[in-house]
Order: sequence, then C-alpha cells, then structure tokens
Amino acid sequence: MKTVRLTAAQAIVRFLVAQRTIVDGREAPLFPGVFAIFGHGNVTGLGNALEEARDVLPTYRGQNEQGMALAATAFAKATRRRQIMVATSSIGPGATNMVTAAAAAHADRLPLLLLAGDTFQSRIPDPVLQQLERFEAPSVTVNDAFRPVTRYWDRIVRPEQVVQSLPLAVETMLDPADCGPAFIGLPQDVQTEAYDFPERLFEPRVHELRRPRPDRRQLAAAAEALRGARRPLVVAGGGVHYSLAEQELAGFAEAHGLPVVETVAGKSSLVAAHPCYSGPIGVLGCPQANRLAAEADVVLAIGTRLQDFTTGSWTVFGEDARIVALNVARFDATKHLAQPLVADAREGLRELDELLRGWSAGPAWIERARQEAEDLERFVAEATRPGPDGELPSYAQVVGAVNRLSGEHDYALTASGGFPGELNANWLAKGVATFDCEYGYSCMGYEIAGAWGARMARSDGEVIAFLGDGSYLMLNSDLLSSVVSGHKLIVILCDNGGYAVIERLQVGQGGAPFNNMFSGIGPHAVEVDWVAHARSLGCEAEAVTTVAELEEAFGRARRADRTTVIALKTAPQVWTDSGAFWEVGVPEVTPRPEVAAARERLLAGKRGQRVGW
Repeated sequence: MKTVRLTAAQAIVRFLVAQRTIVDGREAPLFPGVFAIFGHGNVTGLGNALEEARDVLPTYRGQNEQGMALAATAFAKATRRRQIMVATSSIGPGATNMVTAAAAAHADRLPLLLLAGDTFQSRIPDPVLQQLERFEAPSVTVNDAFRPVTRYWDRIVRPEQVVQSLPLAVETMLDPADCGPAFIGLPQDVQTEAYDFPERLFEPRVHELRRPRPDRRQLAAAAEALRGARRPLVVAGGGVHYSLAEQELAGFAEAHGLPVVETVAGKSSLVAAHPCYSGPIGVLGCPQANRLAAEADVVLAIGTRLQDFTTGSWTVFGEDARIVALNVARFDATKHLAQPLVADAREGLRELDELLRGWSAGPAWIERARQEAEDLERFVAEATRPGPDGELPSYAQVVGAVNRLSGEHDYALTASGGFPGELNANWLAKGVATFDCEYGYSCMGYEIAGAWGARMARSDGEVIAFLGDGSYLMLNSDLLSSVVSGHKLIVILCDNGGYAVIERLQVGQGGAPFNNMFSGIGPHAVEVDWVAHARSLGCEAEAVTTVAELEEAFGRARRADRTTVIALKTAPQVWTDSGAFWEVGVPEVTPRPEVAAARERLLAGKRGQRVGW
C-alpha cells in the first residue's frame, strides 16, 4: 500500500480537496472554500495546512465565528445541498460561537462541516488557554456542546482516525434523509502529529445525489388516496428544492389540476405566475392558501417536516383531511400519523405521476383554486401598494417595491423578525429556487452573514438581504467581509424602533409593552446612524424616507460595485395577517384582564387542533 506522510491537519485538507460533486451537469469541488478565524487552537496546525493549499481550497476570513458558520449554512441552501463550506475556529469562545449556526443548519437539514480546535490530547499542558475544566469529567471540553446540534460528531485523538472519520462525516452530510452539520474536534497536539496515510484516501471522488425510490405498496396507497380525493392539495416544502424537483412538481400539478401551496422553506418551488400556484400556507402565509388547506380532503405534503408555522399549530387543515407525506426522511414522512411515501421527491413525483395518469382533480375544485389565486393577487397588491405621502412605509410596501424591481435571477434572503411573514406572503417569486428565509431555527443575525454565503454560491442576479434594526445590531460585521472578499450584496435595512414584531406578539396576547422597543429600554434615546455605520465597514449606504426614494436607491444599488445598504424608517405596527392560529404560551393565572382574554382566545383556537390523523 502506497502511503504519504502528513500531519493530521494536512491530511484533512488534502482529503477535502479530493472530494468532488456534480453541479448543473459539471464536476465541481464538493468543498469550495473554508471560512476561518484563527486562534492558538487552530492557527499553527490547521492554519498552516490551509495556507499550503490556498490555491486549491480558498480560505475566507470571517469577523465572527457564528457569522461565518451561518454564511456556510446559507451557501449550502443556495447550492441546494450540492456543495458544502467548512468553518473552522480556535478552542473556547471561537468554537462555542459556532454552536448557534450548527443548530440552524441542523434544524434546516443543511450540510455544514465544522472543524474546531480542542485541548491537548496529552493533557500535559492542562489547563490551557480557553479550556473549560469539568472536574468530574476531564475528557469533556466545550466542543461536546456540539453533540446535540450536529448529525455527526467526532474528536480526532490519533492522526490515523482521519481515515475513518472524514469519509463518514461526508456521507452523513450528503445523505438526503439524515443531512445536517458535521463536527470534528481537533486537539492542538493531534493536528500537528504525523502519520503515513494511504494515498487512496486522497484520490478524487465524485459524489452524486442518492435518490431513494418509493416502496411499491406505499406508492400504490398514495395514488389510491389521491384518486379518491375530491379536494386534493399539494404542500411544497424545502425538500422540493434539495431534490431539484421543481420541474417535476410543476408538471405533476399541471397534469392533475392540483393547487400548490408552499412552506417557508419551499417558497419559489413554483414561480408566482404559475397557474397552479396558490400562495404560502400557514402562520406566515396568506388567507387564500389557508382557506384551500381548510377545505382540502387529501394533502400531498412534499419534502416538508410540517412545523407549527406551516400547519398553524395543526389547525389549518380540516378535521377529516388525510395527509400523504412524500419525504426522503422516514422521520418526517411518518409524523402525525401521516400516510408515508418515503422517497426522493423527484423520483416519488415521477412514479406517482405514472400511476395517476389520466386522473385529475374535479373541475369545481380547480375553479375554486383559480378564484383563490386571483384573490391572492389582489391581496398582495393591496398590502404592497405605497401609502400616502408622510406615512411611514410598512414592511409589505418595502417588499413590494423591491419585488417589482427584481428580476428572475435575484435572490431574496431573510430570517427571524418581521420580514419572514411579510416576504413569505408578499414576495412573488419570478425565478425558481430564488428565496431563502431561515425560519427552521428563526436565527436573528443570519441575514447579512447568510447573504454573504449565498452570494458566493450564486453567479447570476443580485442577492438582496432584508432585515430589521434588531437583527442588524445583533450581527452586522460580515458587511465588511462581503466588501473585502468582493461579494456584493444589497441590504434593505428597515428601522421600526426595536423588536416590533415581538412587541406585536406580546401585546396581542394581552401583555403590556415591555423590553422590546428601543424607546422603552433605557433613559437615553439614541438614533443610530445606519448610513455612517455601514460606510465605516466599507459599504455604499444611503437613507431614504419613501417607497419612491427606495425604488430610486435600489436602482443605484444595482449599479454599485460593492455592498450597498439602504436604510429607512418603517411602521412598527402594520403587518400582513394570514388569519392562521399559532399556539404560544399564555398565562393561566394573571392580574391583567387582557391576558385573561388572550387565554380564552388561545383555548378557543386549540379546539381546532388536530391531535391525530
């Protein structure tokens, strides 16, 4: 057996370089780059190895470990899980900063490789800088915090373990059912220790998407359920994107006259102009899609885990509705007593289409869906229409303005706060797979870092990040990263005076306004100069006050050669309402009559919940 003597860190880097994938029919690196912040725990070992390979594996310096790992997560979403970025940190706070990003990738079923420095395996120098000592468990380090938020976790304690561990990590991240982040801890001494590695470990390997086909009995049962439906509905989830099944979904819906509603992760599975598109479903959706869901008797849920915002805490579907869950993950396909169809979304749709040849939904249901689609157009037009002069724009009006000026290749991105609801309801997708709302983990701070990662993945169109003032203040340093690395973004920053959407929830459930808006958290009011701040990080920036000014500024941002931030004040109390129920905890004992009334509303809403199917 031929071998080559390398350090553990050099072997890891050489292995990553050798992994290949297929993107749009062409071979490409599976790992096209590494986000890195170096410290004493990784700079002398892994850092040296990355420097040696800088021509074939680019390294990008982030400003915050959480931000760079979020950028890697968004990169994976934008490539539809075809490529994976690496994020590496030192030990201690650098590592734990990445735990939040790992949780986001885990919730969103996205691949992310995390390599963190660790304490010395020999323990001779202990306790080392940034080591958190567990008196009763000396082998535990802060890197054990990654165990619950990763799909694969390992600590390399001998160099030769790279041979076994790295391939397993890759297979886990590429598994369509178990996809998620992988973590590998790298003790500082082990990173630099050498071993005679087999050369075949570093031979190029091309990875292609595995597509499990459906069980024939499950397939026949799903077809029978749909054939017996009088009001069938399709719910398109993120799995449609990851399977590259958008074309099959469109053809399936057209052939069988099926209205298609989308989850947050599944948005832009169909373009908004598609005749079968019926809007977004759930708490962040629109009344039209939710009305169809309430009337449907059979629901084909494709590639969705049916979280509470999709199902309105399990109130949007009718009492007698039957769910057929087409999902590559058995765990998701069998939730809530659904009828499972465990398969890749694309292959499952193709085979289901064959069994349903000649069958279509009835004309009355097709007409019903068409009417709701027309009403959706009116609903969005009304929500996004600019208001009178002198009135603060709403989030919806901001979304509408940018949407009108966007093209089919432009990519809209947001995360927690008020924008997920406003974009999901009011953004009319002009291109397939052009939308990313991180709402599986609802991670504030994802927006700018995520846009940076998405920009790396996309060569066409603009990447447009929508965020509020709260998220901007939480994590904005990757504006600098985008400028330094030459990855231009357009950032729409809406200042509504604090965490306005959470205050809406607080007050809507009977609570008193408390600790959410900037005007109420301290004795000194501060007007943040967003433009000056963004410019200090190297961006172009300007403030606008009206929708008309926003549209003009957006045109200038398109022509700019670097990241541009457009800031404007927006109305804190104007929101698009989906009409769906959402269960939150409301106190059972309270001195406030408003809370008591909210509790009664909660109990009334819960009476519409489906416990089993």
